[in-house]
Amino acid sequence: MTENESGILKDRLKKMESWQTQGVDPYGARFLPKTNIAELVQNYEEGRKIKIAGRVMAKRVHGKSSFADLRDETGKIQLYTKLDDLGQAGFDQFLNLDVGDIIGVEGGLFKSRTGELTIRIEKFVLLSKILQVLPEKWHGLKDVETRYRRRYVDLIVNEDVRKCFRQRSEIIRSIRNFLDNGGFMEVETPMMQPIPGGARAKPFKTYHEALNAELYLRVAPELYLKRLLVGGFEKVYEINRNFRNEGLSVRHNPEFTMLELYQSYADLRDMMDITEELISGLVSKIHGTEEIPYGEKTLNFKRPWKRLSFYDALKEKTGVDWRTADIRGEAKKLKLLLEEPCEEADILGALFDTYLEPELTNPAFVVDYPLLISPLAKQKKEDPAVADRFELFIAHMELANAFSELNNPVEQRKRFNEQKEMIGEHKTIDEDFLMALEYGMPPAGGLGIGIDRLVMLLTNQHSIRDVVLFPQLRPEKES
Repeated sequence: MTENESGILKDRLKKMESWQTQGVDPYGARFLPKTNIAELVQNYEEGRKIKIAGRVMAKRVHGKSSFADLRDETGKIQLYTKLDDLGQAGFDQFLNLDVGDIIGVEGGLFKSRTGELTIRIEKFVLLSKILQVLPEKWHGLKDVETRYRRRYVDLIVNEDVRKCFRQRSEIIRSIRNFLDNGGFMEVETPMMQPIPGGARAKPFKTYHEALNAELYLRVAPELYLKRLLVGGFEKVYEINRNFRNEGLSVRHNPEFTMLELYQSYADLRDMMDITEELISGLVSKIHGTEEIPYGEKTLNFKRPWKRLSFYDALKEKTGVDWRTADIRGEAKKLKLLLEEPCEEADILGALFDTYLEPELTNPAFVVDYPLLISPLAKQKKEDPAVADRFELFIAHMELANAFSELNNPVEQRKRFNEQKEMIGEHKTIDEDFLMALEYGMPPAGGLGIGIDRLVMLLTNQHSIRDVVLFPQLRPEKES
């Protein structure tokens, strides 16, 4: 804390004591507004008596009168008060307010000489005294780390940030409405799991003392949702957190929100239709057009979206047929940068990231993924080397992943064993899931969509931290 900040804090603590001396609780009691600012703007009526609450965002004193700006969640309105209206004690209290104080106001509505909607205060009450100082202007990248750490301040002073998170809420609500109207049932599956199944990712570990058992925060809900298909629910979805103990970046947060859905008797083609319809509908609802800005680019969501084959597209870019090639040897010839130790699946992923992902701007379904990196997907009948799987890419980001789900318990056990040999001893096979498959899971399509990245696209944000209210950050350095 700087010397100036320390002085302001002391001054405001004295103000708080002054309010208390006058018999006023500076952290007031219940004050339920009867309306909000947006409603006042929409339904203006001269002289209307109102009761409203919000935060003081500016104050202007003119002798025996004073103006202020009040903001609630829905907007901003001007306040006006006179010495004659409040009396000397009340007027002095109003002058003693600081920018950032939260107050409740009762008064009448009118328009000023300049036509600005204004509340003439008849009485007010202090509801929460600010002790810190709001920044006059939030300085973009200079304070970006502080913005994330003190998101509450960021939300107070930055309307664009508030708008982004309101849009996030609307996007998730629209997704739920779309799926509910499509006959899907929303469910909840365990966040703590005895086996971190469903994805190749490093889990977070925890310990349950009463059970005397090591548990894992889930990396994906997939295997539990499929158990529900076995149990007879035919269309299920979950929107919830996944946790992966991996790196931080503008596209990765250790905890992130995913939509996963499963539909019995469907397959990959149905998942493509759902994906196109859902995301195109969100684009139209938010932007009113099929073309939207994303940074310096314009993204075109006109259907149908592009489809390209993993192996064929990679061969076109590198000149190598990776289906039959010595994968490690050919990757070395291309001087592909790899982190050792790595498996063939990691190499294929790195090849895709290097040669294909940078080309994928408009929505594109990448299909025919290698079977060896798709242990939970069905084999494609026409081509046993590939899985009946797609990933959706938009603006060079993976947005969705979908399979025709493998429901053969014998083949699934074989795949799990192969994956365990490839990944190492830490990969535990979920025997209960295999038993569930032995009871019979109907053929199904499954789809996962990264909600955080989808919100990034729809709100034109370029860091996942700008669409997550409280992102994970490295420990703050002591000054």
